[in-house]
Amino acid sequence: MKHIDRYISKQFLTSFFFSLLAFIIIFILIDMMEKLDDFIDANAPTNVVINYYLFFTPEIIKLMTPVAVLLGALFVTGRFSSQNELAAMKASGISLYRYMLPFFIITTVICLLSIYFNGWTVPYANQKRLYIERAHLHRGNKASLKFNLFFQVTPERIMSVNYYDSHTKTASRVSIIDLAKDDPTQIAQRFDAQNMIWKEDSSKGIWILKNGKIQNFAADTSIRIMKFAELPLADLLLTPTDIEKKQLTPDEMNMYELKEFIANQKRVGQDVARWQVEYHFKIAFPFASIIMILFGIPFACNRPRTGAALGFGIAVAVTFLYLGFMKASQVFGYNGDLNPFVTAWLANFIFLIAGIFNLIRVQK
Repeated sequence: MKHIDRYISKQFLTSFFFSLLAFIIIFILIDMMEKLDDFIDANAPTNVVINYYLFFTPEIIKLMTPVAVLLGALFVTGRFSSQNELAAMKASGISLYRYMLPFFIITTVICLLSIYFNGWTVPYANQKRLYIERAHLHRGNKASLKFNLFFQVTPERIMSVNYYDSHTKTASRVSIIDLAKDDPTQIAQRFDAQNMIWKEDSSKGIWILKNGKIQNFAADTSIRIMKFAELPLADLLLTPTDIEKKQLTPDEMNMYELKEFIANQKRVGQDVARWQVEYHFKIAFPFASIIMILFGIPFACNRPRTGAALGFGIAVAVTFLYLGFMKASQVFGYNGDLNPFVTAWLANFIFLIAGIFNLIRVQK
């Protein structure tokens, strides 16, 4: 059995990596046809274009891994069936379940590796790729500057920034509004400053407001407006790292950053349903590879003459059906109509049941 397992594993891995490589090449060529004019218009150097697609490759691998697994299972099982190798295995007492064991072991390893890959490697690559897009495809916006930012620092404190320079850790045209604790519809005080600079000290660091004024709205305050040249804000619970993280999309955050972001948004009373769906989806999506095995192998066993073209068509059809169902369920999760965990795993659960039914009806 060890020889047969090694033989099956080798054939499956070869088909899997070949399919994955083919999808990567196809995706890059299609995307290059769409963006090449933009790179030329922006006079982007060749090394920038190469780096862009190097950092784009992990995202393609994340999306195409389940398809490559399905395609590899279809090709290998279809070839074994057409060449009567599968019939010979069954005649020697190997059941279909035993035949599928190497596929499941390899796919489980791929799934576990994909969880780490999707949760940490892909977000890092997306940060680099999106930085190239901002810096070279949209030269009107400097990549290190972020414009028109709004933060709810605490339930009683709101801050707006006209733009923020991450290199110098400087914010310009800053407004901070403190709401009354007993009545959040009333403003207690407001800070307005031309600049806000982050100053490192021996302990943690502190924001310094420069050239601004404080307006007090409390009825028992005699001084309504007070101007200042420099004002330290020790109680501003926001760091430059927090500002950077708040501007990242879920695709640019790793698992720890996204979990921390969700906790911070909950703390200030924001709706976090969308971010929770994205967090659970990072874990749920890799398990699609295991589910695809349940579709690929029984289908190929029932159709021993399945050709490469038909196998490719089946893989694409099943994948698009899965992704379409997943995107549809995400809408309900984003709106809060479904629990975020259920939303992320619903497509896996439905297709798992369909895959098991597909496996049961096949002759063993």
